[in-house]
Amino acid sequence: MKKLEDYVISIPDFPEPGIIFRDVTSILDDADGLQLAINQLQERLEGIDFDVLVGTESRGFIFGMPLAYNLHKPFVLVRKKGKLPRETVSKSYDLEYGSATIEMHKDSIKPGQKVVLVDDLIATGGTIKAAAELIEELGGEVVKMLFVMELAGLHGRDRLKEYDVDSVIVYEGK
Repeated sequence: MKKLEDYVISIPDFPEPGIIFRDVTSILDDADGLQLAINQLQERLEGIDFDVLVGTESRGFIFGMPLAYNLHKPFVLVRKKGKLPRETVSKSYDLEYGSATIEMHKDSIKPGQKVVLVDDLIATGGTIKAAAELIEELGGEVVKMLFVMELAGLHGRDRLKEYDVDSVIVYEGK
């Protein structure tokens, strides 16, 4: 039986020399890989008491939605600035070269709700940290952060010490 990492295609020297790009689309375009990814993410939620799943744009949507459906939980979107139609709250954060802003609907998290954050990859942890701060500003509690892959060499967990962080696949490098 294949492991989830067997479905990931690693592309050396992309987008620049010395970088190994871990392609999540090679999981998605294989029915067995996709099912294995969702099953392994869902296993990591066993015993976790939570009210809502939140996914970050855009691959957090891909992996979070099946979990929300399977577990009969609501699903909330965290999007790039300017993409949501109702009143939003926003958070800006630093990237390696520049900054970005994410938003979510102001009424999407109710005070006291327990939240699981989902994304495909944790690298430096900037996006997911900003999403957690938005949830907390709305009165929610982040009870778990869940990822398909982690690039441990970029130390994203260091930025997220106060959270329960879990990844299906951990790559030691960058």
